[in-house]
This record gives sequence, C-alpha cells and structure tokens, in this order.
Amino acid sequence: MTWRVHGGVLAILLALAGCAADTGTAQPQNDGLPPQRQAQLIHFVRQDCGACHGMRLTGGLGMAITPSALSGQTVDDVTATVLYGHPGTPMPGWRGLLSQADARWIARHLLAGFPEEP
Repeated sequence: MTWRVHGGVLAILLALAGCAADTGTAQPQNDGLPPQRQAQLIHFVRQDCGACHGMRLTGGLGMAITPSALSGQTVDDVTATVLYGHPGTPMPGWRGLLSQADARWIARHLLAGFPEEP
C-alpha cells in the first residue's frame, strides 16, 4: 500500500500551510532549527512515531518509514503526511504539535535516513 498525497490534494495542503512546493530530493538541513529542537524532534520521531512505525522505523502497526520504504516520495509528500495524516487511517496529523519547519526537518531526515537519539 502506498501512502502518498496526490497532486491536487498536495497543492491544496501546501497552500494551506503557506509554503512553496519542494519536489527535489531530500537533503538533510537544520531548516533554521536550533540543536535543542532537533534533539526534541529526534526523540519525538523515535518514540511517538516509533510506537506505530516500529522503534527502528522499519514498520509495525504502521508502514516502514525508512528511506527505501519512502522511495518515490518527495519532501513535500512526507511533510504533508506528517502535518495532515491520512484521513480514514490510524495515521494522525501532527500539525497541532509540530510547525511547518519541524515537519520539513522530519521529512528531510526520514528520506535521507533518520538519526538515532544521542
């Protein structure tokens, strides 16, 4: 099963989020996030996302979210999923807890290989 936000839906979600489309490949960046926030996001993904996607992010209740499992996804696809989830599935949207910058940082790192907790 592919978890992907398609064309028009992605454009609407991105417009609502107030960002331009980034259809390129993931290049991990700090996106202006301080090291303390990056550490918090690593913990968040490893613990909260890991509860469904597996502690190694290789799958569990939810699909694997490793670079190979997300192959073909763009930073914008993954960012939209993090922020808005997948209606009708157990995947929630995290926009109430994460900023756009947080979600993009997570997306870039998921696509490139997510860091371990320090």
